[in-house]
Amino acid sequence: MALFLSLVLGTLASEDLTCLAAALLIQHRQIGAGAAVSACTAGIVLGDVALWGVGRSVGRAALSWPWIAKRLPEKRFDECRTWLRRRAAGAIVVSRFLPGTRTALYLTAGMLDVPALRFAGWSLVAALLWTPAVVLSARRAGLTAIACGLAVVLGARLVMTPERRRRVLARVARWSRWEFWPMWIFYPPVAAWIAWLALRFGGLSTMTAANPGIADGGTVGESKHEILSKLPAEWTIPFVLVGAGIARDRIAAGSQAVRDRGWHYPVIVKPDVGERGAGVRLARSAADLAEYLAKETRAVLIQPYHPGPFEAGVFYYRLPHWSTGRILSITDKQFPAVVGDGCSTLEELIWRHPRYRMQAALFLRRHGEVRDTVVGKGERFQLAMAGNHAQGTVFREGRHLITPALERRIDDIARACDGFFVGRFDVRYGNAARFMAGDDLAIVELNGASAESTNIYDPDASLFAAYRQLFRQWSIVFAIGAANRAAGARTTPMRRLVALVRAHLHAAPAFVISD
Repeated sequence: MALFLSLVLGTLASEDLTCLAAALLIQHRQIGAGAAVSACTAGIVLGDVALWGVGRSVGRAALSWPWIAKRLPEKRFDECRTWLRRRAAGAIVVSRFLPGTRTALYLTAGMLDVPALRFAGWSLVAALLWTPAVVLSARRAGLTAIACGLAVVLGARLVMTPERRRRVLARVARWSRWEFWPMWIFYPPVAAWIAWLALRFGGLSTMTAANPGIADGGTVGESKHEILSKLPAEWTIPFVLVGAGIARDRIAAGSQAVRDRGWHYPVIVKPDVGERGAGVRLARSAADLAEYLAKETRAVLIQPYHPGPFEAGVFYYRLPHWSTGRILSITDKQFPAVVGDGCSTLEELIWRHPRYRMQAALFLRRHGEVRDTVVGKGERFQLAMAGNHAQGTVFREGRHLITPALERRIDDIARACDGFFVGRFDVRYGNAARFMAGDDLAIVELNGASAESTNIYDPDASLFAAYRQLFRQWSIVFAIGAANRAAGARTTPMRRLVALVRAHLHAAPAFVISD
């Protein structure tokens, strides 16, 4: 009992040292493994709750302290409290594995009124994941390995600067935000739902009949040029296709097309077949266009740059027996930008931003040539121009933009595209009021049956809400496909569908993902 209480109290001084000491005690048979792990776990949770309690006792009184009041006004305080309450689980568990982050987080959790039971519960979960792994692995490793582990822990605390710690925390924080999860983690429940729909509606190929007017329903590998050609020209951004071939000929054809149409630089250039914004580039000059066409070997689409400054993803659907279609969702796209202070470099500004640092590698690769440039005070530096979440654009729920007038306009455009029933329009516009009135919209591209209802990536959206939206979307796709098939529409044979998916997965990635 004395050893048990000593371990409990020891964690209050140093959790890491106490866990390593517990491993030595187990190795020398001074205490059982279960008792040692339980003691360390109890002490760790007790210490966590104590830190939370200190923060809670300070609470809003801290807002009156000059140092905090200057950096955290009351409005920002409320915003931080809402954010941390929503993401308490991920933040608490992740911090357990990041040296130097726990004290600040747990004090802040108390100050921001994170509920006691929620905090204690997730602290216990984190401790149960952390403590047995440390204690028992150290026990197996032996004294030498324990000494090495202790040196690593102490060294990390000494060597890891606040800046380095911030970067490590940013990378790990991505895992607490489901919107950044890899597809192989996020999509299994959706894949299971699609499999159920395939059984219910008579096969996976049913979805390829959702849009009979688009090759394979727009499931995979559809041509942007082919689809845009079916839409009314007055509502689309002009475009020209430069086919695959010899680089010299492609460069000449692309430059000539820009001149013949009287377009001015910059222009947007992107692969004719591609997803998630891969390969999209803003060519600011003829030299930029030539460089792109020399490196990108596939057929590409060139469009004049639409200044926006707004962009929306409008997900539309119409069941075959309906007289008019509906808007399922709108994504309000917000292009990321940092504002300079006159003394920080672009790289420093990115790493300091609470969201953009989570995609710092992407932004710094894109703007590598100017990463060390000091951004002027008040100067706005835009980090992305492609309206794609994977390329750094922030997606927000845009339901407030839906109006009867906009819905009628989108329905008119969709019905003009023969054989189109479901998909997402990516639209640029300059004035929100005129856009909502259906008068100001320029279609960048139209995606078919496999397009996402991208409002799910709103940072404030829950994982449950995202799955609910995707399940509904795919149910609509299969219902439309089944109705069209019953009316005589052809479906893509499974052999071809599998070949298309395989070719898509094995296709060489676009060489550039920058603006």
